[in-house]
Amino acid sequence: MSAVRHIAVIDIGKTNAKVALVDLATLSEVTLRRVANAPARQAPYPHHDVDALWAFILDSLADLNREQRIDAISITTHGATGVVVDARSELVLPVLDYEYGGPDGLAADYDAIRPPFSETGSPRLPLGLNLGAQFFWQQQSFPTEFARAAAMLMYPQYWALRLTGVAANEVTSLGCHTDLWNPWTGDFSALVDRLGWRELMAPVRPASDRLGSILPALAQRTGLDPQTPVFCGLHDSNASLLPHLLSDAPPFCVVSTGTWVVSMAVGGKTVALDPARDTLVNVNALGDPVPSARFMGGREFSLLTEGSAQSWSDSDVTTVLARKTLLLPSIQQGSGPFPHHTTAWRKGEAIPPGQRFAAISFYLALMTATCLDLVGGDGPTTVEGPFARNQLFTRMLAASTGRAVIASEAATGTSIGAALLASNQRAAHGKGQTQERPADPAWAEYIISWRAAVEAIG
Repeated sequence: MSAVRHIAVIDIGKTNAKVALVDLATLSEVTLRRVANAPARQAPYPHHDVDALWAFILDSLADLNREQRIDAISITTHGATGVVVDARSELVLPVLDYEYGGPDGLAADYDAIRPPFSETGSPRLPLGLNLGAQFFWQQQSFPTEFARAAAMLMYPQYWALRLTGVAANEVTSLGCHTDLWNPWTGDFSALVDRLGWRELMAPVRPASDRLGSILPALAQRTGLDPQTPVFCGLHDSNASLLPHLLSDAPPFCVVSTGTWVVSMAVGGKTVALDPARDTLVNVNALGDPVPSARFMGGREFSLLTEGSAQSWSDSDVTTVLARKTLLLPSIQQGSGPFPHHTTAWRKGEAIPPGQRFAAISFYLALMTATCLDLVGGDGPTTVEGPFARNQLFTRMLAASTGRAVIASEAATGTSIGAALLASNQRAAHGKGQTQERPADPAWAEYIISWRAAVEAIG
């Protein structure tokens, strides 16, 4: 094959699935295909519609390859998701939607055997947000099906298995609040041995490993060269982080935005992480622990702005700052830095759409700043994903952290990082507009008011 330049990145997010074609020469997205990714609400429990996603992936690969020859394929997906397959690499159970409450039914039993935060860096989370709790619930609830298990894989590597026939695991997804991984020893946690899963876990391989070529039948189906390589893949927030690990000098922070807003601090201040506030230890693509915090900011934004205008004016901003129109946490309860707070508006019950949008943007930025404080964030902060295009978000984030904020220009922040897995890990210099702390004291006064109101909630 000729030199690898154009990488098709399969990017399965919780809300949308995408296939992006990335040009490694310019570190830019040439084109993008996108589809909504809603779980199937069918028996035996809500699950990901992998058949529909697979058809979308293959159609997109064929379509993109007709426009521009695809040289390689990389993969990135959301976390808190894994699969159990049989000896024929077929699912023994549907891929559970982590927002389903089924695993909570066995919470007491699971809590009795899960490792402590000090071992895994995984906070105890509700629903299926701890992948270990998902697997445990499936094993206990569907013992006949689970007994057919031949391998357990993380979600990016499930798609790699379907593309290549090669089963693997990888540390960024294993280390994403799963309870399955010890980020300090670089090995599976005690839970895996306690439940007899170690022999089922597919071999752990680096994210940048070339697992193999696309299967012949898929090459015929898509029109790709039969020798097209497929790389192991990684967790989506860590895909956003990877370009900065390769090019930026610590300390710095990266905020990956999508359904979840994940704040990651590299070389920051030493702080004690508080698992009760949804802080955790991620594992980056180089295998190193990364203090992280998150909240469901993208989901909150969608709920708050559904059916309303997303435009604003300078006068809207001035009015919101002057009146101290505050949105307080949390819209999505059960996770984030204020998991038990009930959302409320202060001086904002019937505000005009532009002012409402400004206050929502400020709320999301202040929640992100809180997350960065909780993980000892220091240095400039790069925002990846949809929120990078929201100037009110980036301005308030700069104001509330007192540090520069860089808004990434990439439409899909994860795709560039995932594509770099095929680039021999060369340094990547991203582009973006830098936002400094606003000079107007009204911004600082607004921040003080928001923090005081949150603190008063207790």
